Amino acid sequence: MRKPLFFIIGILLSGWLPAQTFQTFIDRLMALPENQRPVVADSFMKTTGNFPLIDHDTLAHFIFYQPARSVKMAGDATDWQPTINLSRIPGCDLWYGTCDYEADARLDYKLVINDTSWILDPKNPHTCMGGWGPNSELRMPAWKSPPEVNNHPGIFHGILIDTAFHSQLLNDIHKIKIYLPHGYPDSQEAYPVVLFHDGPDYLSLGKASAVLDYLIACKMMVPVVGIFVAPVDRDPEYAGTKIDLFTRFIIEELMPFIDSRYKISKDPSKRAMVGASNGGNIALYIGMRHPEQFGRIAAQSSNIVPVIQKYFEKGPKLNLELYLDIGTYDIPVLIPMVRDFKKILETRKYHFEYKEIHEGHSWGNWSSHLRFPLIQFFTGSNDTPDDTKY
Repeated sequence: MRKPLFFIIGILLSGWLPAQTFQTFIDRLMALPENQRPVVADSFMKTTGNFPLIDHDTLAHFIFYQPARSVKMAGDATDWQPTINLSRIPGCDLWYGTCDYEADARLDYKLVINDTSWILDPKNPHTCMGGWGPNSELRMPAWKSPPEVNNHPGIFHGILIDTAFHSQLLNDIHKIKIYLPHGYPDSQEAYPVVLFHDGPDYLSLGKASAVLDYLIACKMMVPVVGIFVAPVDRDPEYAGTKIDLFTRFIIEELMPFIDSRYKISKDPSKRAMVGASNGGNIALYIGMRHPEQFGRIAAQSSNIVPVIQKYFEKGPKLNLELYLDIGTYDIPVLIPMVRDFKKILETRKYHFEYKEIHEGHSWGNWSSHLRFPLIQFFTGSNDTPDDTKY
């Protein structure tokens, strides 16, 4: 006897449950006559929760359900090239593609419709803000959202002070924000200080003030003063023709100005710099040129120009402590660059921490792991810098 369509739908929808995998559902859907597939696809989309679907902790199924000529996926995993093609089920507008990722991966992505329209995944509620706007966010099952990137009304918060500084060396004006921890200036001693390159982005995209508030409140780091410096001509200042002038601006102009107005330590072991991408490069460069000013350097997904690599390999060993990380889905040219630099630091017996993370070149990555260098450099009384607290 011929089974009614509602019975077929029920059987098919049970097929994508984790025990039987999404591919089981696709195989059963393909076994139907094409004219029966649209109603089953409709029911699937209405009864399924959020996408992407995950099977066996490592298989991510990207799904799109609208008329289109082509659907592709681009993101951290493809160096933002739309090279992953989703397949269409004949007879209906259900598109799907399956990728294998580590169980703890977190990746930014977008769907590319008809080769021209880059959109957020309509059925994925998770987004992550990047330098070019929001992206959809793939969260594999073992990835943990760190609490410090969120606002916690029940803890004490620092304050941010807006200012600006005219550089005679660069002949421009740099916007500066100063983070003062709760209770400043109650401490009897001068506060440690951490300077962030790409300061506005570390605040808005990297959630740095929330991270500082949380880590200080939980006594995972001691209270610090934060300096958030905005670039004006970013690439030349951080890795190009203005790198030496920018270094002099920080050392000769900005820091004396900050030192004269805030209760901060001049001990290089209590002064750190943090930067991501080319911001990591300028942090390493200034640390290399002036270890007597900044003794602790964190570089996230960093570019590392040849002069830095050569100096750390061939020059006198510097009194620096470092933190490096790189995403396994990062910009391809950066991955071997950072790994090679790690080998140099190992050979020269530098004090450093190094992490490879199953993420890409994104603020979602850098904000989620900012706690590691901050705890490393400014350990508090509750000093476990790992995920056991989360």
